[in-house]
Amino acid sequence: MNNAVNNGVWSGSWVAERLGVGIAGDDALTEMLGLALRRNPKRAHLLVSHVLGKHVPQSPSVVYGHGLALGRRVRDLLGEADSGRAVVLGYAETATGLGHSVADGLGLAPYLHSTRRPVAGVAPAGGFEESHSHATTHLLLPEDTTLLVGTGPLVLVDDEFSTGNTIMNTIRDLHDRYPRERYVVVALVDMRSAEDAGRLEAFAREIGARVDLVAAARGTVSLPEDVLKRGQDLVTEHESAHAGARGRVESAATAAWARPAPANPHPTHHRVDLHWPHGLPDGGRHGFTPAHRTRLEAALPEMAARLAEAIPEGARSALVLGFEELMYAPLRLACELERSVTADVRYSTTTRSPVLAVDDPGYAIRSRLVFPAHDDPADGPGDRYAYNVAGAGFDAVVAVVDSAADTPALHAPDGLLARLAAHTPHVVLAVIPSYVPERLPMLPEPLRGPAFSSYAPEEVGWLLQDLSDVTLEAPTEEREEAIQSGGAHYAESLPVEYQPSEQYQELFQAALETSAARIAQAVGAVTETVIAERSPRPVLVSLARAGTPVGVLMRRWAQFRHGLDLPHYAVSIVRGRGIDANALRWLAAHHDPRDVVFVDGWTGKGAITRELAAAIEEFEAAGGAAGFDPEIAVLADPGSCVRTYGTREDFLIPSACLNSTVSGLISRTVLRADLVGPDDFHGAKFYRELAGADVSVAFLDAVAARFPEVAEAVAAAVKELLASDRTPTWEGWAAVERISEEYGIHDVNLVKPGVGETTRVLLRRVPWKILARAGAGADLDHVRLLAEQRGVPVEEVGELPYTCVGLIHPKYTRGATGADGKAVAL
Repeated sequence: MNNAVNNGVWSGSWVAERLGVGIAGDDALTEMLGLALRRNPKRAHLLVSHVLGKHVPQSPSVVYGHGLALGRRVRDLLGEADSGRAVVLGYAETATGLGHSVADGLGLAPYLHSTRRPVAGVAPAGGFEESHSHATTHLLLPEDTTLLVGTGPLVLVDDEFSTGNTIMNTIRDLHDRYPRERYVVVALVDMRSAEDAGRLEAFAREIGARVDLVAAARGTVSLPEDVLKRGQDLVTEHESAHAGARGRVESAATAAWARPAPANPHPTHHRVDLHWPHGLPDGGRHGFTPAHRTRLEAALPEMAARLAEAIPEGARSALVLGFEELMYAPLRLACELERSVTADVRYSTTTRSPVLAVDDPGYAIRSRLVFPAHDDPADGPGDRYAYNVAGAGFDAVVAVVDSAADTPALHAPDGLLARLAAHTPHVVLAVIPSYVPERLPMLPEPLRGPAFSSYAPEEVGWLLQDLSDVTLEAPTEEREEAIQSGGAHYAESLPVEYQPSEQYQELFQAALETSAARIAQAVGAVTETVIAERSPRPVLVSLARAGTPVGVLMRRWAQFRHGLDLPHYAVSIVRGRGIDANALRWLAAHHDPRDVVFVDGWTGKGAITRELAAAIEEFEAAGGAAGFDPEIAVLADPGSCVRTYGTREDFLIPSACLNSTVSGLISRTVLRADLVGPDDFHGAKFYRELAGADVSVAFLDAVAARFPEVAEAVAAAVKELLASDRTPTWEGWAAVERISEEYGIHDVNLVKPGVGETTRVLLRRVPWKILARAGAGADLDHVRLLAEQRGVPVEEVGELPYTCVGLIHPKYTRGATGADGKAVAL
């Protein structure tokens, strides 16, 4: 009864003869499919798969093998690069396990399946209707709300592809919100008519995307015009003729095994504790990542061993029975069990679908068990079914349900366990914890331009709160006095934004013109290194705000060179206070932390590098998500503090010359207890009033325009970088310590090495003097101009590992500056 062809009789012949339904197609088609009659006014017939593991018990290795094979075909179709960007979506309820198996065959793709079970506290990310089903509404409830947002291929998996309506409804719903260039439809059987095949092609042209189809077998179904009425009449006639024999165990036959089960007020079963890994999802209802897959693979042998101990010695056959949408976990357990016991192991699942049972070799559904729903469904109580279990002669049945379904109704005298106990001597129950995403305090979505920043919305999302309406600026001298006296932290206020003179603006433009190609090469080198060593599809997280222009440029390089549309966010990190933990929480909820690459403009002495490493360690110790790599990727690493960089030369990066007007008009970040609560992002201001002086986008465009001309140089530089020893030497830190002592400062925080940091000293702090490497040329033109404007001496030094070093005025008091605010000697 488990084969599509039994003793030479095809399991679809009974319906074909009586209803006039015809099937034609591949040789494998009748081996994979049988036919049955639906008890559904919307469709008369049911294609019954013998390799899906839903209605017909089958070898679990056969069921899993078909899904894996389809996934590998999709991987071959897409290629390695696009396969690594793909997301797989399976359909409830019949294809949840098939879709998951396809994701396994594809490799590194995350998986999500639609569901008919609403989950309290989880907002739908989408949904669609399945017109022919008895239960039409599908919900999409991903824990990671950005799972469906990417531009990589979306792989949609269903057990059969007939008219294509459900698939097209899904794609249309998702494409309107999350457009992408490619979709792949996967099915065990493609049963479309020539007309329906043409509809899919027209649909692909309509939405402007490529839609491929991968199927294990192909064919067509021919139906008489009055098939729906004839089917309903046949169901009514058959049920009336056998109403007395059916009871709650329904079959056309009246053999002893098919008679109604005697009432048993105390059905017995053996419960097995699987020791399911804590926090591992039970399936793809809320998403299942490659990291989840790794955890499951490691735990499967031990869990299957616990089930094997519950199978009685000498058992010749055993069934692992899954539960409605819970198909994949029982399937994988059954595969492991099949390898570890001598019994013939089969696999199938219970279902919502009402199908007529006919005990005839030419009919695919020979028997059915009927029992009440036992998971408190949102659409109310109703019957559920297990097909081809009664009469199969299983020595043991292992029922696998999730904890939401382990209710009194499951254990009731007319419940599933009692129905099983009437037809097998051993019933085993295994309960998998129902996974519900952790609902932490809701964090807002990232701020984006033009409402916040002058960057285009796709260039960067700011994980910050907008404090534009709060007065935070203080005179530079007052800030310095408060900071050095310990009365305030530098992140509790903002310096007054420096407004560059016309001469200074000309210097910026000249510096940009001469260094754009050099910057473009460094951008290309660091981006290629990240893609090669850190993640093929990194999530760029720039440290606001100096890192943000670099993050945008890296994102543009990835688009230019690889066609990648990388996510990019900006977060706050504050020396002495660490990184914004709420921003990390948001990132972990929306992306795999292992894909996150922190980005900054340059390194000085490496203080932020150390700050980030300590902050990540503290975040994980406090129970935050693991997997964030604290090493920063930077454009320039003159301090030799990191392994991932574009260059280690200390040269002028024009974005260091200005403040907000080259950083999207965003201030430096603010962390103050009266403004930033425990569940808030750090703050920043958007200086809309400076739009007339904004060169943020002009800077990006000038550098990106040089990408084509530096492409070859980047390839050579990356080849050399990847082959070299890039272990940080921290020579910059050593130089800063030496300078701090040599100049009697005795505080490394007041020594700011490198062109970028020196510029910041001149723009934001009270500078004492500038140390410049002898012979430094145009890279220091803007530094010399700023120093002249602020009356700060520039002292040339023979041996200096940096082009220049800025020294903040030590032991600061108001009296240490003249009436004009310029620095005077101590």
